[in-house]
Amino acid sequence: MVGLSCKSVLVTGATGFVGSHLAHNLAKRGHQVRALVRNKEKAKPLKEAGIELRKGDIVCSSDVEAAAEGVQAIYHIAALYRSARHPDRIYRKINVEGTRNVLEAAEKYGVERLIHCSTIGVHGDIKSIPADENAPYDPGDVYQRSKLEGEILVQKAIDRGFPATIFRPVAVYGPGDLRLLKLFKNIYSGRFRMFGSGQSFYHLVYIDDLVEGIILCGERPEAVGRTYILAGPRYTTISELTNLVAEAVGSKKSAGRLLLTPLKFAAKVCEEVCKPFNIEPPLYSRRLDFFYKNRAFKSTRAHQELGYTPRVDLPEGLSLTASWYFDQGFLICKRPDRGKGQGSGHEGKAEKWLSKAR
Repeated sequence: MVGLSCKSVLVTGATGFVGSHLAHNLAKRGHQVRALVRNKEKAKPLKEAGIELRKGDIVCSSDVEAAAEGVQAIYHIAALYRSARHPDRIYRKINVEGTRNVLEAAEKYGVERLIHCSTIGVHGDIKSIPADENAPYDPGDVYQRSKLEGEILVQKAIDRGFPATIFRPVAVYGPGDLRLLKLFKNIYSGRFRMFGSGQSFYHLVYIDDLVEGIILCGERPEAVGRTYILAGPRYTTISELTNLVAEAVGSKKSAGRLLLTPLKFAAKVCEEVCKPFNIEPPLYSRRLDFFYKNRAFKSTRAHQELGYTPRVDLPEGLSLTASWYFDQGFLICKRPDRGKGQGSGHEGKAEKWLSKAR
């Protein structure tokens, strides 16, 4: 089977952080890109880049079928991520049944390849460091469990001969990312406190490196039927990571450490209070995984079989991310030499950008 070069492709989740970068990159490489989107207003940057928009929802099988008809490859990125205000059934509806809809449409129309985004979260808290694709499944929350269920659906399709590839990304960051914004803000403002020892492992991948890996999964014939972990050049400890963020934003290091157990209790209380009102709690249990669960991996299989070679190391990537936060006004510059991020005028810009990103 030849690589999928300059073909017609569908991207789900194309208005999200990873999906938008992927869709734009595919379009630049000459692919005819179609995006399944719920909100065409939010998808304007995609349309301006020449990407065809198909309005629809991943949970509606007829919408997915209409979007999949006529394409040669599908990059399935859409998912419900770590939001604590949604009940478990919503996670399953999007991450499991949405994946089922994509698979059924792909099989119906004889799509040449499906590239499915899973998560390294299916491995849970890693016991043997660094872990590879053969590490045991151990999902620790509803997001990870639902992603594992979706991955298993794809694996079953592979087992019956359908041409699909599964990739499991580590935590993704870079310009355009908002999930690490709170960490950057707290460190920049001096409010960040380390809970626990700070010696747990964490693994990141810069967005450009991840997109390159995803496209290799879609274009290399060796990828068919395979599962790959896509990670950055190295893992690090939470302590080192926060120190690197502090350097990137020009701030002081963490001012101290606090006990983790009281924070876990407070998180459970927040969840119980907020969930009945469909309110995103300011603190929830899954967010605390950051402080004590080990996530350290290797991408040896992807490197050997696909030539995947992540190039952006943490100091460079975190610096680029910090610069973007300053430029967008998410971090308000305290020093004149910071440049674009200086001044309160960027606060309105940040709020406007956040409202579009939601």
